Amino acid sequence: MSLSVYRANQPINSFLNNFPDHFINIFPSHMVARKEYSPNCEILPGMTVPANVRRIALGVEYDGSVFRGFQIQPHDPQTVQQALHDSLSDIANEPISLVCAGRTDSGVHASGQVIHFDLTVDRPERAWTLGVNTKLPDQIAVKWAKSVDLSFHARFSAGSRTYRYIIQNTPARPGIFNKKVTWDKRTLDIQSMYQASQLLVGEHDFSSFRASQCQAVSPIRRVHYIDIGVMHDFIIIEIQANAFLHHMVRNIVGVLLTIGAGEKPLGWMQEVLDAKDRTAGGVTAPPHGLYLVHVEYPAHFAIPTPIPGPGFLTHPLRYFAN
Repeated sequence: MSLSVYRANQPINSFLNNFPDHFINIFPSHMVARKEYSPNCEILPGMTVPANVRRIALGVEYDGSVFRGFQIQPHDPQTVQQALHDSLSDIANEPISLVCAGRTDSGVHASGQVIHFDLTVDRPERAWTLGVNTKLPDQIAVKWAKSVDLSFHARFSAGSRTYRYIIQNTPARPGIFNKKVTWDKRTLDIQSMYQASQLLVGEHDFSSFRASQCQAVSPIRRVHYIDIGVMHDFIIIEIQANAFLHHMVRNIVGVLLTIGAGEKPLGWMQEVLDAKDRTAGGVTAPPHGLYLVHVEYPAHFAIPTPIPGPGFLTHPLRYFAN
């Protein structure tokens, strides 16, 4: 075939019309308007969308201890996404798929997960709360539902995600909060943990804090803040970033706990960060203490912003700021 030559003033989509479909994938998505709509996709300029398509956003909370993570698994139905898919499809009376703001790992919880899905039928918003909740497992609940413009995307519209990691710091292991918090019986120096955490604020290469199976194209992330507070027997680590790598929060907490226990000096955090190598980063903290508590979106979408939680923490974001 003969290949077209792109000219500087030529619209990129006009130029791409001369290419077979399999060549389009070499161009970044922000440069190319997709030719056809597909459910839950990012609606880009020039895309034709069926007139009867509607988009619904939901706020979801779940106890992740009984699930194999959020994302659907080919050979394991015990995922949050699978349960939501089945329940929403039942209410819609048509098969639906969904997109989430952040895919949590096995054992990780959420009080502020946001999802969206597209459908072609009309249902009252209460169908997506009261109706869906009657069909979901007890460990998952839809907290709110909202019809949104097709320009909203649970993942791509998000400006930041906020996690809270909760540690029960007691001599004896927890009973009531088993698999709801991480237990650490060591004496922890909270001030050293906080000072070490501030070395991560800003834009960095977080290769030392990403899982080996992480599929992100770039290890660069911007951490907006890390706050650490103490409430009775609990230590709360709150971290907000534009996005997170696989296991990033748990790996950060693992380093902070090692420093807090006095097993490594405060400066070890900088050494780990500078190494850009996961093998330098120490242990991965358990999943049980981790909660996705908030996803921030531009104000014009008017996405509800409930108390971040989890339920036994009624404190707003930045409450634990030093």
